[in-house]
Amino acid sequence: MKEIAVYLLAVLGGNANPSAQDLNRILASVGAEVDDGKIELLLSQVKGKDLTELIAVGREKFATIPSAGAAVTVAATAVGGDPAAAASPSAAEANKEEKVEEEDEEDFCFSLFE
Repeated sequence: MKEIAVYLLAVLGGNANPSAQDLNRILASVGAEVDDGKIELLLSQVKGKDLTELIAVGREKFATIPSAGAAVTVAATAVGGDPAAAASPSAAEANKEEKVEEEDEEDFCFSLFE
């Protein structure tokens, strides 16, 4: 993952086509461990491709991954529960949290000039 981040930093820094040596230099400058195999794999996969197109393709793939809220709803429905109840906390818990927040706010009400 750090190899991808370093590649993105190099491109955003103005180097449209960073080499393995460029990425190694950036990683070494922050004291990170350098894995030449991962860097070579990354550079072979992005060679000749536009960064904005790669990001767009990644967003499309990422959009197909269900989020945690959707997973809870699906799990509750599969068990036979109510998806709306599984996705939101109970009313008692919500009221309890509001009460705690109000008490915390009252403790910090003071004037600097009193």
